[in-house]
This record gives sequence, C-alpha cells and structure tokens, in this order.
Amino acid sequence: MPQHEIGTEEEWQAARDELLKEEKELTRRSDELARKRRELPWVRVEKEYRFDTDDGTRTLAELFDGRSQLAVYHFMFGPSYETACPTCSSLVDGVNGVLPHLHARDVTMLLVSRAPLAKLQAYKRRMGWSIPWVSSADSDFNFDFGVSYPNELVRERMGPALDDPQTGLPQIAASTGTDVAGYASEGFGFSAFTLADGAVYYTYSTQGRGAEFLMGYYPILDRAPKGRDEGDARAPASMLWIRRHDEYEDAGATS
Repeated sequence: MPQHEIGTEEEWQAARDELLKEEKELTRRSDELARKRRELPWVRVEKEYRFDTDDGTRTLAELFDGRSQLAVYHFMFGPSYETACPTCSSLVDGVNGVLPHLHARDVTMLLVSRAPLAKLQAYKRRMGWSIPWVSSADSDFNFDFGVSYPNELVRERMGPALDDPQTGLPQIAASTGTDVAGYASEGFGFSAFTLADGAVYYTYSTQGRGAEFLMGYYPILDRAPKGRDEGDARAPASMLWIRRHDEYEDAGATS
C-alpha cells in the first residue's frame, strides 16, 4: 500500500473544497501583489550601458527592439564558465516558447550574461533557443543590478562554504567548467525596464526564489503527487537533479 492517507471520493471532495478556498485566497493575494509591483516608483537609468548582440553593439534603450517594456533574465554564464548553468538553462526552455505572447503585449524579453557573445551564440544553437541573448562583458550592467560579484568578494563572504559539498556548489560549478568562486560570482535574477520619451526606467527586479515564477515545471510538479521530490535540501543543493534538456537519460527518446 502507498504510504499516504486513503479516503473515499466524498472525503477527497470535502478536503478539496477546503483547499480550494485557500487557493482562491492565494490567487486574490497574488493579484494584489501584481498591482503593487506595477505601482513601484520608476528609477531613471542614467548610465550608458552597451551590450554585444547578434546585430552589433547596442545600448540598453536599443534592446527594447521597438517595444516600450523590456524583461531581462540575468543568466548565469560568467567569463570563466565553459558552459552555461543547467538550472538557468532549464528555465529558458520554458520561457523561449512564450516570446510571441510577450511581444503581443508590448514586452521584449532577452537574456543577459557576462560570457563572450561567441560562447552565448554557440550554446544557444545547442539548446535550440530563439530568445535574444546579449553579452554585458564590457559593461557594469550585471554588477550594478546586483547579480555579479568580484571573485574576491565571493571568497570573503562565503569562506569555507565554497568548498562544502553539502551546499551543492562544487557539483554545479563542475557542471559549468569553472571553479566554485568563479561559479558563485554570477547570480541569476529578473529585471524589468520601461522606455518613455527616450529615457529608460528601472521598474522591478527579483532574485532567488523570487525568480521561480519563470521555472514553468515547478508549478506542475507542485501539483503532482510527489511534488518537487527534492527532500529537505536548500538551493542550490536541491536543484542537483536538474540537467540541460539534452542530458537526461531519456533525452533522445523525447526530443
């Protein structure tokens, strides 16, 4: 017998009705938080950032590509990485398919990383993505928006934790072909901007689990019988199961 409570259909329906009340309340609360996000004050971006793109060097304003809103995912692919972060890769698998719908609502979305553009282009071809991906290698963009850090600062703040296998950092760093300090010098996050009267304004950002809304598989797993099935480990150790989509054992059968 499965190690779980077994009930009748009537008992299930009663429990489901109670849970539905909480789910509806969460939906209403989520709508309220979305409104408050939109009401945050805008901050004008004064610095002139430049990025390497498939079409040459572009400013932040030019990345909007004719739209008035820009959504940026700060993708962990640092200068010392040989290949990209597998967790960030799993996230982009889902985001890549929704681009036409974002464009229809006046939103351009793209990825930004500090690795050289040639590395980004090669990895993008491997993954089969169409989402724009630009390099901020020659700018302070990722540092200014709090997702990249100098290696010496990482070592100072994290100390022995860098080499602790319980954190999952050594394993994930190895999967990107760099050392732990080099891996941890990059973070992931989401930033939003708007373009008004030729000026760029910073409107919203989030990191850590705040960016989990982009990981489309997690809401599905949360509704599956076993849930995420990650045990009690905290991120990044909890994410050690995640692979690039062409690295799972059944990748050949499902591709």
